[in-house]
Amino acid sequence: MYQKSHHQEVAKFIEKDLKDTLVNMVQRLIGPFDPNLQYRWVDAYFPFTHPSWELEINFQGRWMEVLGSGIIQQKIVPEGEVQNSKVGYAFGLGLERLAMVLFGIPDIRLFWSTDQRFLGQFKGDKIIKFAPYSKYPACLKDISFWVPTDFHENDFYEAVREIGGDLIEAVQLVSPTSALLASMADF
Repeated sequence: MYQKSHHQEVAKFIEKDLKDTLVNMVQRLIGPFDPNLQYRWVDAYFPFTHPSWELEINFQGRWMEVLGSGIIQQKIVPEGEVQNSKVGYAFGLGLERLAMVLFGIPDIRLFWSTDQRFLGQFKGDKIIKFAPYSKYPACLKDISFWVPTDFHENDFYEAVREIGGDLIEAVQLVSPTSALLASMADF
């Protein structure tokens, strides 16, 4: 498991130091937002480190990788103009995954979205919780009709919701002359 150039006791010490350092960092980054933070180490493979591990945290009931790490291979150390007798470790932090925890974002693919319903939620330096929205793009439909003099707009709201069910996200009066706007998730 360890590199030939490492004594087992030294390798265990380096591993413990690396893991303790990274867990401490993740606890400082995420701990204030999740005081019951659970984590685990998983063996991994990375081309320039051996041994290698991934750190996973329990996020919304699922294990999520937040970083990869490992002890730098000794044959690479001289390439970095470091003395051969030195030992180093490397890690890479998944900033998107940390933002998922910080903002409560359920799916990493949202970070590559161009949907303003997602992008518009995050402005300035304020930390806010993600507000879920429909997976369907906004679809506005204008409906106009003649109404009797005793018509009340709630009659229309009720009819739209009864027919459209969960597809209807919002119904609102646009003008006082009985023009109503039904915003539908998919139509």
